[in-house]
Amino acid sequence: MNSMVVLISGRGSNMRALIDAGLPVAAVISNRADAAGLAYAASRGIATAIVSHRDYATRDAFDAALAQAIDAFHPELVALAGFMRILTDGFVQRYQGRMLNIHPSLLPAFPGLDTHGRALSTGVKLHGCTVHFVTAQLDHGPIVIQAAVPVLRHDDETRLAARVLAQEHRIYPQAARWFLEGQLVIEGGVVRVVGDYPQQLYAP
Repeated sequence: MNSMVVLISGRGSNMRALIDAGLPVAAVISNRADAAGLAYAASRGIATAIVSHRDYATRDAFDAALAQAIDAFHPELVALAGFMRILTDGFVQRYQGRMLNIHPSLLPAFPGLDTHGRALSTGVKLHGCTVHFVTAQLDHGPIVIQAAVPVLRHDDETRLAARVLAQEHRIYPQAARWFLEGQLVIEGGVVRVVGDYPQQLYAP
C-alpha cells in the first residue's frame, strides 16, 4: 500500500484514528510546534516535521515550504486532519486528486467554522461529517463518504460535536484506505467507490 502524509495543527485526533487503523502514515507535519499530535506520532515511530507559518512572510512562501516538506516523503496521499490553514490555489493544484479533508458537517451544508453551533441554531434534525477531496473552493470538493448522527432534543454543541467526532474517526480511515487501494474514481465531479461500498453510516 502506498504511503500518506498527515497535516495537523493541534491534538490530531483524526490523525490518531488514521494511525491506529494501521494505515501507512509516513509522516505527520504541523504548522505549530506545540501541536499535541506530534508527540503521539513520534511515540508510534512516525517521522514528524514542523513548518511554522509564522516563519514566512506570505502564504505562497509558506505553502512552498510545506510542499517541500511533504514531497520529501513521496506520499501518494496528503490528509488534512485539523490543519488550520487556508491553502493557496497553487498548493491545492499540486496535490489535486490526492488530498483529502475531513469536515464536521454534512457538506454542502455548513462549510467553514462553527458547524455544530450553526446546525443547532438552524434546527436541522441530522448532522454529521464528510470526507472530501480538497479543491480551491473551501469545503466544496467531491464527497467520498459521509456519516450522519441525529440531533437530539437536549443536545448542546459539546454533546453534538462528540458524537460527530466519533464518526469522523470511523470514516476518515475508510476513505484513506479506499484511496490508497485505488478504489476511488472521480467521474463528473462525483466520487465512485470501485469494488466496495459504504456500510450504513447512520449512527443512532
